[in-house]
Order: sequence, then structure tokens, then C-alpha cells
Amino acid sequence: MKYLTLNEEILLLAIYKLKDNAYPVSIREEVMKMTKKNLVYGTLYRSLDYALKKKLVVSLRGEPTAERGGKGKLFFNLTKHGISALLATRELQNSIWKDINVISLEERKA
Repeated sequence: MKYLTLNEEILLLAIYKLKDNAYPVSIREEVMKMTKKNLVYGTLYRSLDYALKKKLVVSLRGEPTAERGGKGKLFFNLTKHGISALLATRELQNSIWKDINVISLEERKA
């Protein structure tokens, strides 16, 4: 199992948190809320395209609406592979941080 990059992990967690409301605008807002950083749409679409190619997510076109010129929103959901990759990445992080004393680490920062 390949582990996710931090950007992939953030993207997939945002999609997971949004459940059935994960479309590019809401995903961007959630990622920016999580990271407290701006995310331009070009970067988001590139990341979504890459996640689709890696089969971490699937896309589904919603119902057409008049306000969208007869086009439906493009929604994203995690695949089983995406969920497995998230869980494996979390397990790896827990393993890496297991023996680290965070308080001692914070004291060294000061």
C-alpha cells in the first residue's frame, strides 16, 4: 500500500467530511478551513484529477440546474481504495509518532 502525501490526505479528508456535498467549491472551502491557507481552483482541480487517476475518488455528475446553464455539479466520493489509503496513512503516522514525547518536543522549540 502506498501512503498518501499530506496534500492527498487533506483532500480526501475534506471529501469525507463533506459526505454527499463534496463538489469543488465546497471542497475548496473545507480544505481552506482545515489548513487556514488559500487554495486556488487550478491546484484543486489538478489534485482532484490526480486523485481520480489514482482511483482514490470517483466523480458523479449531479442533476442539471438552470442556474448552472443546464449542467449539474460534479460531486466526489471516496473509493474503497481511497479509504484504505487514508487508514494506512493514519496508521503510519500513529506508528511514527508513538514514541515521541510531544511536550518535550514543544520545550525544545522554545
